[in-house]
Amino acid sequence: MKTDEINIDEINWSDKKVLIVEDEIMNYLYLEEALRETSAEVIWCKNGQEAVEKVVAEKNLFDVILMDVKMPLMNGYEATKIIKKYKPEIPIIIQTAYAMQNEKQKGYDAGCDEYLEKPIKQDRLLSAIHKFL
Repeated sequence: MKTDEINIDEINWSDKKVLIVEDEIMNYLYLEEALRETSAEVIWCKNGQEAVEKVVAEKNLFDVILMDVKMPLMNGYEATKIIKKYKPEIPIIIQTAYAMQNEKQKGYDAGCDEYLEKPIKQDRLLSAIHKFL
């Protein structure tokens, strides 16, 4: 199955743990809802600093991280760099409203594995995650 042909009815990520790092509650709720039918366990951090602390301390690794860029305390680029230093095996998908090419490159330079531009449609989100699970 190609990643762009993913069928949500066939997804069962009940054994997967997804960390959503997002300071805007409405964006978090959208992502949580988009993942609901996959049965993945969803954990929420409201800023990059909280995400770094959780990932570094977590004994059970997250299977994928959805990382916003613009957040208080620590932005997504800095959080991605630190997380990749400690847990390089965890795929990080940057998600941002900033669609400029230099922003995308900044994400890859920080160590992200994928880059999604907001607004993110459910099928695009699931396809991006599916590549890593």
